[in-house]
Amino acid sequence: MIPVDKAVVARIEKAGNQFEILADPEKMAEIRAGKKLDLDEVLAVDRIYHDIGQATAASDDDLKKAFGTTDFYQVAEHIIKHGEIRLTTEQKRKMQEEKRRKIVDYIARNAVDPRTHTPHPPKRIELAMEEAKVHIDPLRRFSDQVQEAIEKIRSILPLKIETITVIARIPGQHAARAYGVLKRYKITKENWQSDGSLSVTIEIPGGMQTELYDVLNKATHGEVETKILERR
Repeated sequence: MIPVDKAVVARIEKAGNQFEILADPEKMAEIRAGKKLDLDEVLAVDRIYHDIGQATAASDDDLKKAFGTTDFYQVAEHIIKHGEIRLTTEQKRKMQEEKRRKIVDYIARNAVDPRTHTPHPPKRIELAMEEAKVHIDPLRRFSDQVQEAIEKIRSILPLKIETITVIARIPGQHAARAYGVLKRYKITKENWQSDGSLSVTIEIPGGMQTELYDVLNKATHGEVETKILERR
């Protein structure tokens, strides 16, 4: 179950009664889009209500009459898929801002300017989204909206989703420490030499190139050699 303060009301009217649940709005949107999720990860309460604000629980008789079952999960899933998701103005604003930040962060980390192969600063991406009038829907799936945002701002900001493969050669005195911080990235190959030095191949999103170099330089006091093997 998710915390109540992160949940919103979903409701439906059936058989002359109103039925309500509390659940995670984004995960409800994912279920509506066809994704299979464990409802225990979606719901905030394990009861069906007529009115959550008044704590009026629905009886088994009312559930049976409206849904043909008293099974909590079956009823909750029906409400999620076919009911109305209610957001307050503040909830909607907060969710829109949070999703906007996630979209900006995703683009900054995964996309580059195809002319220079360097990432765009987040502020530049935010301004392009404003200029392109990218609308953020708090209840639509993140994956759908980030692709839509990329398509809309491409006419303003040259973008390419890029993955790069980098090889780093690290002297022995820094190898253990550097390897420890590199484990947060996708290491595709590593080769430890007899003198303790390390040659490691890493695959990262294009927008994270600067971050990787900063991490390596900090871990090795600048004593690292890097080379881009592939861009795709």
